[in-house]
Amino acid sequence: MVPAVKDQKNFFAFLDAAIKLYKSTDAEAILVLIETKVDWIRLLKKTNSVEKTVVATHSDDVHASAVEKNVNAVLLDSTLLASRDKLPQAVLASVAENLIHSGSRIVALFSSHDSESDAIDTITSLSLNEKLGRLTSRDLRQLKTKVPLETLKVVVDLAVAIGREGREGKSVGTMFVVGDHRKVLEQSRPGGFDFVKGYSRKERSLHDGRTREGLKEIAQLDGMFVVSADGTIEATARIVDTLPVEITMTKGLGSRHFAGAAISKNTKAIAVVVSQSNGTVRIFQDGEVVLRIEPLQKTLKWKEPPEGTGGESA
Repeated sequence: MVPAVKDQKNFFAFLDAAIKLYKSTDAEAILVLIETKVDWIRLLKKTNSVEKTVVATHSDDVHASAVEKNVNAVLLDSTLLASRDKLPQAVLASVAENLIHSGSRIVALFSSHDSESDAIDTITSLSLNEKLGRLTSRDLRQLKTKVPLETLKVVVDLAVAIGREGREGKSVGTMFVVGDHRKVLEQSRPGGFDFVKGYSRKERSLHDGRTREGLKEIAQLDGMFVVSADGTIEATARIVDTLPVEITMTKGLGSRHFAGAAISKNTKAIAVVVSQSNGTVRIFQDGEVVLRIEPLQKTLKWKEPPEGTGGESA
């Protein structure tokens, strides 16, 4: 069992200050990052004048307790995050759950340090503008791969579009495995009709908009897309058939994510997986999630870091 917040007085003092900031900044919501239980009834009474209060946590117990008391809550992926990364993840998860709108302003309460303490010590006001739908080239350059940056971009753009739009009103889950395609083909098997068989390399190129639109039509079918480093679709409807590996996965992820983790572990490929449940795109390398992108309503925008600098985080 997760214990309750040790210093309720301190917590609610911060909450009072957050409510004042909320009212003075015309914010849409208050977002609270917390790993221990609070007096939910008191929290709801305090935030009665707030349009929406959202609790973000990595704890199953805290999440279940909040939901039981009709508090809006999101369960985050992992506790193995630095403090600076927890707030962005909480914001993205809240947007993905449609609890917060991507273009709004929010007030957030969180702990700014890495420790076992549950003490909230920071309040901030955030404008959730296009930054939530923006990646820098540096985000993809961190991947240790020989796949060209332009190929990674076009695959990620397509995956995000599929996650955001779905097909014919239905959510779609799929996977693109990019690079080291010969080994990927060796460690997979046909799962159905190969829709690109017989087409020329030019006609199978993801750099062609017509090819990308065509793949959206068949993305809902089982199996993965195998993509070479130059952006050519080498095969469709492939089923991962690789050696078992020891992988630590976030609770709630399904077989498609396990397959993506495994094939990225046993080859030098990058797996880009679209979740059918919420459209979230996860990028796997060496068996681990290295990037996560939420399917926001706006088109993904790439922002190049200024010349002469080390880059700018999304």
